[in-house]
Amino acid sequence: MQTDYLVIGAGVVGLSIARRLGMAGAEVVLIDSNPSFGMETSSRNSEVIHAGLYYPEASYKARFCVKGARQLYDYCAARGIKTWRCGKLIVAHNDAETATLNTLMQQGRANGVDDLSLLDAAAVKKLEPELHAQAAIHSPASGVMDSHAFMAALEADAENHNALTAYQSRFVRAEKKPHGFDAWLNSQGEDMVLKVRGIINAAGHGAHNVSHAIDAVNAATIPPHYHAKGQYFSCARKVPFQHLIYPIPSDGGLGIHLTRGHSGDVRFGPDIKWVATPSYDTNPDDAEKFYQSIAKYWHDIKPTDLVPAWAGLRPKIYPDGSVFQDFTIHDARQHGCEGLIALYGIDSPGLTSSLAIADEVFMRIGKK
Repeated sequence: MQTDYLVIGAGVVGLSIARRLGMAGAEVVLIDSNPSFGMETSSRNSEVIHAGLYYPEASYKARFCVKGARQLYDYCAARGIKTWRCGKLIVAHNDAETATLNTLMQQGRANGVDDLSLLDAAAVKKLEPELHAQAAIHSPASGVMDSHAFMAALEADAENHNALTAYQSRFVRAEKKPHGFDAWLNSQGEDMVLKVRGIINAAGHGAHNVSHAIDAVNAATIPPHYHAKGQYFSCARKVPFQHLIYPIPSDGGLGIHLTRGHSGDVRFGPDIKWVATPSYDTNPDDAEKFYQSIAKYWHDIKPTDLVPAWAGLRPKIYPDGSVFQDFTIHDARQHGCEGLIALYGIDSPGLTSSLAIADEVFMRIGKK
């Protein structure tokens, strides 16, 4: 069997890339080891559409988040996918945190997020009467979305434009050849070899193993892989807030925040735990930690209001949160293997950035 491109990983980024390539006329095979799309990182997140104010200027995360948010709202509107532009409040409770808000405001404006406003305590109360804060950043363009419907639409676009999707299909290895690559796959128990011009490694937590299994990749360029587990708790009572409520970012994450699902349900999280062994369990004993964080801005919450919900795993290339982790996208300039683009550490804001990441991959392919 022969095709133009093999895309490995049918999370939101792999789907976006397959769609982008297929709509440009390339023949694409998209594989994933799971029974359906988005069953790992892409389905275990807050479904937030971020504005792009947290990330260093000119970083991939800043550029792709700001561009991707616009693309995402436009795409969802065109396809009838539910979004809710409810806005976000990032809250501060003391002078040191308020100073951090000022830094975030400057960062957001440098990144091109031009609709932010800094609110004092009185202005916060006007927006959210039950919210306790000394100050807050208001990001009106932030929102939430139906990520499952979004991924289903991406899959449909890809399949309607030259892409073949194969689930329960595992990448085994690839060898560099004059035509591109010979890629060995196992699809539902059947071994096969696929001849391709190029490979896009968008395998998420498996991206490191995929790159190690491609013979022409300089193994020294493959970053390490760590897991940052994030737990979510739901609330057993009505929550009096309409906005997304975020604390000051810390420990390599955005903090335990309040977000709403596209259907209106409320959840808190994620926290961040650096784990050696992947697990999607939620520890009920961590309710106290969640309570202590949430009670800073919602004084009426009680520990018994919190109910364990679910957890996700974020792919990391650093072992803790002390270093800013940008999206890592390698082509032959990094790993020495023409025809391969490998993506590592695509965590938040990967959902918001997915269409912009696909544009970047397509641009790099076009240059070849």
